[in-house]
Amino acid sequence: MKVLVTGAAGFIGYHVAKKLFTQGVEVVGLDNINGYYDVGLKFARLADSGIPKEKIKKGQCVQSHKFPAYRFIQLDLTDREDVFSLFKNEEFTHVINLAAQAGVRYSLENPLSYIHSNIVGFTNLLEACRTSSIGHLVYASSSSVYGEDTPVPYRESARTDHPVSLYAATKKSNELLAYTYSRLYKLPVTGIRFFTYRKVCP
Repeated sequence: MKVLVTGAAGFIGYHVAKKLFTQGVEVVGLDNINGYYDVGLKFARLADSGIPKEKIKKGQCVQSHKFPAYRFIQLDLTDREDVFSLFKNEEFTHVINLAAQAGVRYSLENPLSYIHSNIVGFTNLLEACRTSSIGHLVYASSSSVYGEDTPVPYRESARTDHPVSLYAATKKSNELLAYTYSRLYKLPVTGIRFFTYRKVCP
């Protein structure tokens, strides 16, 4: 088994990758290390995984000096040729896609970054999975897809036709694209709608 984990410098991606490679699963972590939030946090997570900042060069895999089963590459999923080259060279068996342009409020300020990252990048990944006969793709969706008309508590079967942010619309698009690829090309796909936990103080 060889697993690609995208968004590997993010909070969830870091923990998912670490869980796998500490169990001996061969993992390649991928992240574009964008500046949406403090990149120092991302580099700190990578350093904890045995990937020091000074060793990272865009487009080149770096071997972890702590974990033999882990390598990391700085790459953007919107770079179609580089993504396809990575899939061809590595021959992944599974993909866990946690990379995305996140944030509801920021989507009001910079909408094109969401289209670019969450739709173009995700489509490139789907195409790479399709042409590489990936055994299973797991990808991050969002609870934001439920929108304003969904009764609480939420159900997976609830309608998601009225997103209230561009971010939510891109995540809904991901679900539709993944469904279509699964139906057309028999690609095994699982989407997970993550919720943001907020502690409410009395």
